[in-house]
Amino acid sequence: MAKIYHADLWGSREDKYRYLQEHDVNTVEWTEIFPNSPFYLFLPQNQDLLPEYNHGWKITDIMPVNSVGILTARDNLTIKWSSQELEATVKDFVSLPIGEAREKYALGEDARDWKVSLAQEDLRKNGFQHSNIEPILYRPFDKRYTYYTGQTRGFICMPRSEVMRHLLNRDNLGFYTCRQTISEDWQHILVTNSITDDCYVSNKSRERGYLFALYLYPETDKPKELQQPKRPNFSQNFLKTIEDKLDYTPPPEAIFYYIYAIFHSPTYRQRYAEFLKIDFPRVPLTSNDRLFKDLGEKGQELVDLHLMKSKKLNQLITKVGGDGDNAVTEVTYKLTEQRVYINKTSYFEGIAPDVWEFKIGGYQVLDKWLKDRKKAKRSLSFDDVLHYQKVVVALKETMQLMVEIDQIIPGFPIQ
Repeated sequence: MAKIYHADLWGSREDKYRYLQEHDVNTVEWTEIFPNSPFYLFLPQNQDLLPEYNHGWKITDIMPVNSVGILTARDNLTIKWSSQELEATVKDFVSLPIGEAREKYALGEDARDWKVSLAQEDLRKNGFQHSNIEPILYRPFDKRYTYYTGQTRGFICMPRSEVMRHLLNRDNLGFYTCRQTISEDWQHILVTNSITDDCYVSNKSRERGYLFALYLYPETDKPKELQQPKRPNFSQNFLKTIEDKLDYTPPPEAIFYYIYAIFHSPTYRQRYAEFLKIDFPRVPLTSNDRLFKDLGEKGQELVDLHLMKSKKLNQLITKVGGDGDNAVTEVTYKLTEQRVYINKTSYFEGIAPDVWEFKIGGYQVLDKWLKDRKKAKRSLSFDDVLHYQKVVVALKETMQLMVEIDQIIPGFPIQ
């Protein structure tokens, strides 16, 4: 049987050239590797913890109904800062000839899955309806608005209605995570309670996001007598396993909160870092009911923070200063002052370095939120300023809860 060897080379270009000139295939220090199913990785990987990690449940086996997030193909047209701006855009766009619409909204050439004509046809089909204006979680802590008809290849290129419909004006929750990551660390998890953009957690290549809805709702176009009540998006095998471990079946929300807490354990993220990069995350289950409930409490606190519902968010830890306006023309963090400047004079003060640097998925949250508004040449409203200050609280509290989660877990593997 053939053997496979691996070697890598780090350093400057000059150092690499020098090494290659001095060595050949016979003198390179090779490491034999053993690619295994299902990924057959052609690089060294410490697999000592792989059996332990594989003992957990993959999120796709727990919640079988899932899909990637919404892909609009034309964000500048379809995603707006307010419902009023969206309504005005939709009504104007649909009234224009195709050529004028393309030019006015800088839509470029038609693509296979998005065409100006199809977008206008989708909007004209049933006329403008306010009920189709939907909040969309676009980036972390960044809610915007879109016009959602649920049709395929219409105004929105890929509406993913098979999953997104379960979050349309619904009392629901969802996990948003990635199948693969290229980031140095794994922090690719965030809750949602509305339809969600494809790049909600990351816009890096190979970090496409997937939404896992907690509840599945019946289709409303069926007669009421044929409609089924909402049901949790958990597989029967998973529910049987968790019931065997705890001697009862917890409420769906309790399971959701437990999983969310596990995904925010720093030890979990570090211990299984190599495996989290290559496939959907796995969830270790516990037979300790006290541990299950304690972690669930922390998970619920995280959910409330990340959906901006926690009362803790009202306890602001930052101040707003400066003599200028709130136009976001630059984004500069000054460590010694612990300030984030949004222009030459205006700033947020009281943001510690670790909070400023905190990342969710592929984004440095506080930096990303402001730079998106700089790119759009926006000025912060009173509500924007307050929201940003609450996000600072949410991140600080998240960091503290992550520490507490690790303190609750006796050790890994979780028993």
